[in-house]
Amino acid sequence: AEKNLILEEKIQVLQQQNEDLRVRIDQNTVVTRQLSEENANLQEYVEKETEEKKRLSRTNEELLWKLQTGEAMSPVKLSPTSPTPIYRCSSGPPTPAKVSTVPR
Repeated sequence: AEKNLILEEKIQVLQQQNEDLRVRIDQNTVVTRQLSEENANLQEYVEKETEEKKRLSRTNEELLWKLQTGEAMSPVKLSPTSPTPIYRCSSGPPTPAKVSTVPR
């Protein structure tokens, strides 16, 4: 009878440990899903940034080629609605895009 009591106590301890581990598994599953979603969002962001970088690089190459071949010095056709050219300049370096991340 004493041995049965000891074994029943061990069973209760093991059942509680088992339940605690199940809760931890569930919590880890939730965190894993959140991290997977965040990773997918960041990969999409990187792909978009990479494509934008490629596009800007192509534009830069085209402009350099035009500058070197003198095409940039050719007369500019103005639209009939704007009799004078409009010059735009930036007031400093461009600011990088911000990445929104899921809080952990």
